[in-house]
Amino acid sequence: MPGLFELGSYNPDARSGPAVWLKCAIAGVLPEIQFQGVPVVYLPGVSRTELRAIESCPRSLQPLAELQYRGVFWSQVNAKDWTVSAFLASKNGGLGLDVAQDQATQKALLRALSSGELMGKAVHELRGRLIDAAWLDSLLAPNPTRDILVWMNDAKATECAWQGGRWEVFVSRCRKDFGFDPAKDGELTAAEKLAARTGSWGAVWELYKDAHSSFPAVVDLLSRVQYSMGDLFADTSAYPKANDEGESDLRYRLNALSAMTAVQARVAILDAEKQHGERRSWLWAQMGKAPLARALGHLALVAQHTEATAFGNSLEAQAEGYRKEAWRVDAEALQALAQAHTKADQDAVTAALRAVYLPWLEASSVAFQKAVVESGGLNPGGVSKVSDPAGTCVVFVDGLRFDVAQMLAGRLGGLGQVALNSGWTSLPSVTASGKAWVSPVANLIAGKADDADFEPNVAATMKPLNTYNFLKLLADAGYEPLTGGETGDPAGKAWVECGDLDHFGHEHGLRLARDIDSQLAEIVERLQVLADAGWRRFRIVTDHGWLLVPGSMPKAELAKSQAETRWGRCAVLKDSATATPLTFGWDWCPQVQIAFAPGIASFVAGAEYAHGGLSLQECLVPELTLELEGGTPATNVSISKLAWRGLRCNVEVLPPLPGLKVDIRTKAAAEDSSIAAAVKDLVEGKASLAVADDSNEGAVAVLVVLDSQGKLLAKMNTTVGE
Repeated sequence: MPGLFELGSYNPDARSGPAVWLKCAIAGVLPEIQFQGVPVVYLPGVSRTELRAIESCPRSLQPLAELQYRGVFWSQVNAKDWTVSAFLASKNGGLGLDVAQDQATQKALLRALSSGELMGKAVHELRGRLIDAAWLDSLLAPNPTRDILVWMNDAKATECAWQGGRWEVFVSRCRKDFGFDPAKDGELTAAEKLAARTGSWGAVWELYKDAHSSFPAVVDLLSRVQYSMGDLFADTSAYPKANDEGESDLRYRLNALSAMTAVQARVAILDAEKQHGERRSWLWAQMGKAPLARALGHLALVAQHTEATAFGNSLEAQAEGYRKEAWRVDAEALQALAQAHTKADQDAVTAALRAVYLPWLEASSVAFQKAVVESGGLNPGGVSKVSDPAGTCVVFVDGLRFDVAQMLAGRLGGLGQVALNSGWTSLPSVTASGKAWVSPVANLIAGKADDADFEPNVAATMKPLNTYNFLKLLADAGYEPLTGGETGDPAGKAWVECGDLDHFGHEHGLRLARDIDSQLAEIVERLQVLADAGWRRFRIVTDHGWLLVPGSMPKAELAKSQAETRWGRCAVLKDSATATPLTFGWDWCPQVQIAFAPGIASFVAGAEYAHGGLSLQECLVPELTLELEGGTPATNVSISKLAWRGLRCNVEVLPPLPGLKVDIRTKAAAEDSSIAAAVKDLVEGKASLAVADDSNEGAVAVLVVLDSQGKLLAKMNTTVGE
């Protein structure tokens, strides 16, 4: 509006200046000021009565007084000056809106105007609505529930950022809706009310549960809140202190198991589960602050599954029992160890496992060794030849124990049809011997009587089976060795090595339990790459399993003078040595006599991780077969279920491929348009994710499915909360 002028400080570019300048500009005598039409003069803070009373009019305004005789005041029909409230409500010259006339609304109008929020609204949005203090304040603070958490997370910085109208609104809403005054009561009082979760604070707690990562400092506030210990039936799940005290109590109980028999320890673990098991459903467990409660769930399963001590007499019966059910004991023991990240927690879990897991592990190993003695070994028929059809990729994973193979099978289920079988590794259960035993060229390999390191040879030439000669045998047999990221020819046959379980176990001991998931993820990633390249059939083999004994294995004695080579769980005897009760010939050359440590003992003191001995965990090796459908690799996915419960969205995606994630966005391809509290991983094709800001309820959004690289695979339109 080039014809709009404003009384104020001198600024010609903005058409602003004092009264004398305005009169000159309107008169058109200033060359730099050009306009057409009728000029409009805005006099902020000046009332009509001031100009009409010329005698008392301020001298700074007197040059403009005569304009009232040449112009028209913009005022109400009753000649009064417009007020904000009057202009919004008047049907004669105003907007004709429904505006409450109480004092609170008048103050709220000024706050909304000063913030600019009200001026940004279209008039048609305001019609048919009561404009009152509550609605006006909601423009400045549309999500008071979230605002409380934002303020609690950093009270001082938030108050500074919200100075003025928004801070006034926030304080007012807190007083009215949440029963506390932020300025007077402080954030610790807010934390007390949040933990109590009464009334409107229940909604604040639900939002905090869904989006706690957005408010990292709130947990520190909650940790300072005391809770009542007098009521045994009170819900203390919102108090970090209650969880911390529970962890301390459970740590003491688990450590006390070291002085109990296995029977007593099992009873004590199950009693502890009754008291502490519910803490796994608390928010603090999701935040990683209840590791012992999470470990206890697995320990309870170990306690239940180790009650039975009948392992069977024959190798076949023991293998069948282990494949069917007993492998779960080892899997749950691993999961219990995986929860402990501090030395104090690891010591507690170790004490529990030594009380209930070790006696079972020892008994099962002794029973297995007895069956091996009665059978005269594991492989009396020697090595068997394997014939793979064209299109098969043989994948070798070092140290893929049977229970870990069960985990891997679950991850591979989304890629295709998985079958899990098992067989016996060679004696002893070490890599050099076992890798050759399960390879497609095993029938072309032999051993020598002077081999003390369990490294066989190429049968035709008796050259050492080093890496070069082994890969040459594979190539000559029609298996293309693939290294690095090579994918080879899917129409042929290939040999691939991936995974680092055995090396990691030797290097890090008990920490292997925590890293199994990442190790398996690497294997799945390699298989996915091969599948994308066109491979449709995989046969996954391994050389041996292992024992992981928290607190170390018992020491077995074997004089150095008796052994040519001594490993943790086995040793090559000298020709002059006396055979031990557990002495067998090497499967590649029976003339090489091997002494095995009894039970779960080790010839090396202090070992927690070892293999090479006689136990189901070391000798029963899995073989996984993965069959993919023909054609294009299965990267297409579909959203089979989308259901809202409030602001939480439950999703199911088919097929349940590993590595997929889901997000809720306003624009499908724009990562920065996400309105979810956090992007969630799909676990077995399922996920539950929340919208953090409840102002998005009713908004149109898009659920998107992403691969591990963030690529959009599928999407579905939805309305938040419906």
